[in-house]
Amino acid sequence: MNFLFAWRYFKSKKSTNAINIIAWISMVAILVSTTALIIVLSVFNGFESLVKNLYGDFYADIKVEPATGKFFTADSALINKIKSVKDIRALSFTAEEKAVLVNGDYQTIVYLKGVDGNYNVVNKLSHYITSGKYDLGSVDAPAIVSGSGIANAVGADPQSPFNNLVVYLPNRKAKNFNSLDAMHSYGVKPSGIFSVQQEFDDKYVFTNLAFVQYMLDLEPDQYTGIEVAANNPNEIDQIQHQLQKMLGNTYMIQTRYQQNQSLFTVMQIEKWVIYGILSLILIVAAFNMIGALTMLVLEKEKDIAVLKAMGASENRIQKIFLNEGFVLAGAGGILGMIVAFIICFIQIKYKLIKLQGGTFIIDYYPVQMVPQDFLLVGFTVLIISLIASWIPAKKAAGQFYSLKS
Repeated sequence: MNFLFAWRYFKSKKSTNAINIIAWISMVAILVSTTALIIVLSVFNGFESLVKNLYGDFYADIKVEPATGKFFTADSALINKIKSVKDIRALSFTAEEKAVLVNGDYQTIVYLKGVDGNYNVVNKLSHYITSGKYDLGSVDAPAIVSGSGIANAVGADPQSPFNNLVVYLPNRKAKNFNSLDAMHSYGVKPSGIFSVQQEFDDKYVFTNLAFVQYMLDLEPDQYTGIEVAANNPNEIDQIQHQLQKMLGNTYMIQTRYQQNQSLFTVMQIEKWVIYGILSLILIVAAFNMIGALTMLVLEKEKDIAVLKAMGASENRIQKIFLNEGFVLAGAGGILGMIVAFIICFIQIKYKLIKLQGGTFIIDYYPVQMVPQDFLLVGFTVLIISLIASWIPAKKAAGQFYSLKS
């Protein structure tokens, strides 16, 4: 019954045209705010999904590292423990160290990562080769696959026979790091260039594991990490828990997202900050709604007096105008969601809105709609409309109106 009164007041023509105008303005403001909020959240979802896919291709499902120090020994007992965990598909052993890559007058600091033959199973780096091929050479004839940023910095061209690349790594056995024997050096051949994401492209160079172990004076069973591929991505957290329980606090077990926790935390913070900022637009729209409802209360003085004379309680009068606020906000919110869904669907299907600059891996704004965003925005509209309707509804219920004109 309360809703029927509210719906009738919403549709009926008011004596003062300004009331209609303000009501429609408040509804349109809520519509636009709702549309913008869902679109922006969907774009953030799209970028987050894209970044997760990129990082997922570059990082293994799980990484095992020593909790203290850089290197550790992986004997057969440790390897068998890891392999005994259910749903582990493959292991890859790696050794990583900072190095200096030099080509004549050009040089840059890189992270040189030695990987074994199983690395392609736990990582999709070979899918991102843009020049040359994925070839890491051997311990005696090492080849490197470098990020595009590093290749540009030192002029490493897999197609050119005139490369004179030399890699310098710290001598772990050197007693005086200011002497000439503080660094080991070795000539390497560029075999390929990869391009995944700028952070990786400007940082990593890959070669074979045996060469890095040789350069760092490591034993054949000494590594900096073991990278693990899971059969089922949904079981990663469970595998991590089992490995941590089995290996103890001596080792640090991290999922691919934990290896980049700061990045994903920042992305989530950015999303919620944007949500908060755009919610302020909804609050501004609520001020228009307060004005429209207050003027409607003044417009319906006689109706309120009649209802009270017929025995309507203050609580019922209040609920009528609260419902009026819900009708205004609900109409704007539902229409806003429909408009946002249509715009997002068109962008997903036809990719009409393009990214500027042409330096990203895609040339359009990625969009991913999730039901949780629609529920969140709907709940936000509901709460804001409740707060905005409360003041004029309370005023309508608490005042005494006479039937005299």
